[in-house]
Amino acid sequence: MIKVLVVEDDLVAAEAHRSYVERVAGFTVAGVVHSGADALRFCERTPVDVVLLDFFLPDTHGLKVCRALRAAGSDVDVIAVTSARDLAVIRSAVSVGVVQYLLKPFTFASLRDKLIGYARFREQAVGTGEVSGQADVDGMLATLRTPDHRSLPKGMSQETLQAVTEVLAGALDGLSAAAAADLTGVSRVTARRYLEYLAENGLARRRPHYGQVGRPEVRFYPG
Repeated sequence: MIKVLVVEDDLVAAEAHRSYVERVAGFTVAGVVHSGADALRFCERTPVDVVLLDFFLPDTHGLKVCRALRAAGSDVDVIAVTSARDLAVIRSAVSVGVVQYLLKPFTFASLRDKLIGYARFREQAVGTGEVSGQADVDGMLATLRTPDHRSLPKGMSQETLQAVTEVLAGALDGLSAAAAADLTGVSRVTARRYLEYLAENGLARRRPHYGQVGRPEVRFYPG
């Protein structure tokens, strides 16, 4: 199993990321922390293969966490999970050894593809031998690249999709469109549209919920 440390200061997002990782075969969450200092302490004391790292932490920047890990001699891999879109930040991330860069907001499918690509890279990179040629090097690095997902339907935004996805991840008893609307601040119609989109893409499941009177209410559950 590939052991993952989730580093995210937002508690709701941290729980969503934890649940996402646990849904991918071959991965397990070694821990969840909410600051850069806690991340460094955790990596010192506990074996970790890859850090799922938010860059905007309350005590430091994710890039500083990466540099501190390298300075301590750690070879743990890092997957950046961040809203940072600055080219300078992206270049710096590459320079400190970030192997994947995933922009927020994102869906489970996006993170799943990154993790699967990373697992394939690890499988090919294990050992101390040599590659036979350039094609092998290119093939290994290609496993870290994932194809672009289709764009969202017209009128839908990644920000709202991420918000709905995160509240759904914490809804163990199911989530109605009305509840999703209250939690995210969008209209009930909008919430229903996003929930249906998640269901159509295999990221949510629909189930009827029967109350005492009237027609059953449709509730959505994490896919």
